Amino acid sequence: MLLECLAREGVECIFGYPGGVTLPFYDALYEHPIRHVLVRHEQNACFAAEGFARTTGKVGVCCATSGPGATNLVTGLVNAMMDSIPVVALTGQVTTKLIGSDAFQEADTFGITRSCTKHNYLVKNVADLPGIVHEAFYIAKTGRPGPVLIDIPKDVFQGHGHYTPVSAIHLPGYKIYTEGHTGQIRRAAQMMWEAKRPFVYAGGGIIAAGASDELRELVETLDAPTVCTLMGLGGLPSTHRNFISMPGMHGSYAANMGMTNADLLIALGVRFDDRVTGRLSAFAPRAKVIHVDIDPSEIGKNRAADLPIVGDVKRVLGKLNKVLAELKPEMSGANAAAREQWWNQIREWRDAHPLVAPVSDTEIKPQHLMVELDRISGGEAIVCSDVGQHQMWAAQFIRFNKPRLWINSGGLGSMGFGLPSAVGAAMANPDKLVFAICGDGGFQMSVPELATLSNYGLAVKIIVMNNGYLGMVRQWQELFYNNRLCAVELDTFPDAEKLAGAYGFKGRTIERPSDLVPALNEAVREPGPYLLNVRVSHFENVYPMVPAGAAINEMVLAPPQPVAVPK
Repeated sequence: MLLECLAREGVECIFGYPGGVTLPFYDALYEHPIRHVLVRHEQNACFAAEGFARTTGKVGVCCATSGPGATNLVTGLVNAMMDSIPVVALTGQVTTKLIGSDAFQEADTFGITRSCTKHNYLVKNVADLPGIVHEAFYIAKTGRPGPVLIDIPKDVFQGHGHYTPVSAIHLPGYKIYTEGHTGQIRRAAQMMWEAKRPFVYAGGGIIAAGASDELRELVETLDAPTVCTLMGLGGLPSTHRNFISMPGMHGSYAANMGMTNADLLIALGVRFDDRVTGRLSAFAPRAKVIHVDIDPSEIGKNRAADLPIVGDVKRVLGKLNKVLAELKPEMSGANAAAREQWWNQIREWRDAHPLVAPVSDTEIKPQHLMVELDRISGGEAIVCSDVGQHQMWAAQFIRFNKPRLWINSGGLGSMGFGLPSAVGAAMANPDKLVFAICGDGGFQMSVPELATLSNYGLAVKIIVMNNGYLGMVRQWQELFYNNRLCAVELDTFPDAEKLAGAYGFKGRTIERPSDLVPALNEAVREPGPYLLNVRVSHFENVYPMVPAGAAINEMVLAPPQPVAVPK
């Protein structure tokens, strides 16, 4: 019954790890065409499901047994919740009569996951199962996407019942506002033409809604400078003439100064995250805000909106673009001179402080590594990132010319995400080039998934940016804790060639700049998985950087210079 529901929802594969309580399900799965991918840790099952979901736009599915299996999913569920990723998690539970008795491998999965899922269920009757499963998929993928968990006791797994197809979903308390208010959309268009310094701030909602084409039309109609957040990269092609960069804590100078000095901020599918806004009281102080989001709870949560529009950003932009086109003949010339001056200012900021990738003859600079990865990916490869300095450098220097190519843990910042998410991405996109960019810290949190890569022949190219430290933590200790480096040195790292070889594929370690391009080319040419350990500069820091508590225009642009003391 459960498998029939999954098949009717178009599920192609499940990422999971079996256990005693879920054995009835796995016994049924034995002869079923839905593919099961055996990961090596339940947390990675959820991360892999997220990689699958984010590269396809479909709902990712993961499965774990009761107790520790279910609790191991929690980090992945929080990650999916914060990044709005549609996932359905299936967990086993002890027999209903034993719930609450502290039975073997019992945990209150329903209670534990209530705050980290969009919705969750405890199935107590087999007759309820079909309706619950179809509801779960509907909730996960509609409105603001997110994770939904279904906890199934063993006696329900073993139960018998007649499957009746579910033809309609009735959720009276679950309302989705998709169209946007017509009057608000017209007022928004007027505000956009009246603005002298408009600035488009596009987020992950653009990717989730499939609104890239509509965003591009808006940007080109207004000829407005545009930034895409860490979660929104690829929403507007990085090569587009209106694209500035990523904004925020490690955004470019031009992006942050543009947001600070805009008189109209057009916020599309964003949540005004603290990593973007910096000190909220100083964020875009001169700007009126138009905020479009499908989640009404996000409107006004962090920054008050002068003109809120609740709706699906794709549909809202479709209507908005029509109104902008209608008003363009009568309004576009009013502020033409001011807008040209605004663009000149943006270009001056960009030219004054560009994102620079230093190159050394003696050591590989991490920025140089990202530039070469950008070259070899050509803006078309799927790049799954772990969390840390390498994540920020990848976001700064790798161009994404389409949506659903950049996969990373944004809101939660969960180390260990990169490799298992690449497993999911590769399963969903067997014909695409998939990179897993990891730091030496995050990689060592997900080493067991090398077995999964080998087992399924997934051609993921793992690029470890190895600086011998927990790089971002070290950077903060250096800059803000008097360089008192405590518990951040990773002085042991496995031999890449031997480690990869133990799992049946090739690996290599490089440290000379002259080896970088040949090694990357070799990794891409080699069929199957490849592990490339790139030893980079130990003490390189990510700049620009907005210190904690600072405004986004208060950036540290380069390493502090020693003060010359007069003799």
